[in-house]
Amino acid sequence: MQIERKYMPLVTLTIRKAKTVEFKSAVLDAVHHALATSGVPQTDRFQRVLELDAEDFRFDPGYPDLTSQRTDDFVLIEILLSVGRSVKVKKKILEEIMTGLAHAPGLDPENVMVCFKETSWENWSFGGGRLIHV
Repeated sequence: MQIERKYMPLVTLTIRKAKTVEFKSAVLDAVHHALATSGVPQTDRFQRVLELDAEDFRFDPGYPDLTSQRTDDFVLIEILLSVGRSVKVKKKILEEIMTGLAHAPGLDPENVMVCFKETSWENWSFGGGRLIHV
């Protein structure tokens, strides 16, 4: 079984405690919508939330040149995906994420950091220990 190689994102959301289920869902929904806009199937949704105490999630309030200070609502979004997406596609995903997060849960884009991480296909096993892309 061969799966289209542009899919398979794994999203990790890191936030400070304690956020509501609605806040976390709104962030994850906005990220998934942005990924779906770039061609990821609606059913390809693998997400996790790391909710940490302030002493375990530290960040500079203004680095590098923000127009407003980060607050306790700061979110770090890591998107692990297979190699091959262009900078143009990543910029479009970022634009969609920022638009979605401004709408719900109403985050200031300066309070959002996104990190794309890429891995090669032989590093994915989606179940049963099978490497389906090798």
